[in-house]
Amino acid sequence: MINFDNSATSFPKPPEVKKAVMRALEVYGGNPGRGGHKLSIDTAEQIFSVRQAAAEMFGAETENTVFTANCTMALNMAIKGIMEYGGHIIISGYEHNAVLRPVYALAKARRVTFSVLPVYDDDERTVNELRRLIRHDTRCVCCTVASNVSGRILPYREIARVCRSHGICFIADAAQAAGLLDLKLSDGFDFICTAGHKALYGPSGTGLLICGGEYTLSTIIEGGTGTNSADPEQGDQMPERLESGTVNTAGILGLGAGIEFVKRKTPAALMKQESALIERFEKAVSGTDGVKLYPCGRRVPISSFNLREMNSQSLSMKLSQRGFALRGGLHCAGLAHRSMGTLTQGTVRLSPGAFSTPKEADMLAAAVREIAAER
Repeated sequence: MINFDNSATSFPKPPEVKKAVMRALEVYGGNPGRGGHKLSIDTAEQIFSVRQAAAEMFGAETENTVFTANCTMALNMAIKGIMEYGGHIIISGYEHNAVLRPVYALAKARRVTFSVLPVYDDDERTVNELRRLIRHDTRCVCCTVASNVSGRILPYREIARVCRSHGICFIADAAQAAGLLDLKLSDGFDFICTAGHKALYGPSGTGLLICGGEYTLSTIIEGGTGTNSADPEQGDQMPERLESGTVNTAGILGLGAGIEFVKRKTPAALMKQESALIERFEKAVSGTDGVKLYPCGRRVPISSFNLREMNSQSLSMKLSQRGFALRGGLHCAGLAHRSMGTLTQGTVRLSPGAFSTPKEADMLAAAVREIAAER
């Protein structure tokens, strides 16, 4: 299979990621922070080195860099931690269910209220609408940096400035952007939540919660941290406060290798390389009878398309039978599809990765044209 579903999980991984995971299983088998013996200490040092690398990438303090199981977990921790005592939260109309569902669950329990920010082609109009939605009890804005359906990049720096001027917490879902955009806390984020297994090229089961340090999150998970074990109350010390239980050593060391891969290649170069493949594919299928593309301005390298009225999952299955892995459907983002007008049909999503080639993009375009010619 040729993988064009890297927005779900990047594959293949860089060789050094595989090596780091195998070395973790072969050498670093201690439980970090859970003992004074050499095996535990050596493993803890390896975990700390990855934490430092992640902190450097996002311009954070090392102790405010938290390992999670995925971006969804990081978002739940940030949203529920900030909104524990109620209030109003604003999310965008392009959100993944990892944002919508925890917010909806809080609203259903009558603990919070929320508003959905429309995203317009005109960024200034979007930002002005955000200003209009802010209320006296608005505590938080949580939005994606880039849509997982269309790739659309939201005006996150402008949104950050509005949040700062109103004293509102800004949580960013960077699952599709980290590794392709050079994101820093200094862009105005209070929290950056991201996946380790997408454009950071780490293994599945890895994620990051990058904290700015201004806000202290209420915990949604408590347990063993390796410190203050006689105290029944969860401690305040970071990052242990948000990392109860044994961390995923093999996954984290693999993530560290993925981060180093991205740093070496640079997000800008990866963005340029993958965006060129998107442009190549769209140019090749543009004008093909029945093919509908969904252009959206500035975006990360994602393209959504449909073929006439064909169900998007049926089209992705036809492509799978021809050797291409693309995701059809709603992409766990019904809110985004509602905003795009594709809620009924969904879309087929193309998302190349660092190892995708122009030849593969041409082959995919040829397959789409072939299916379009069928009646």
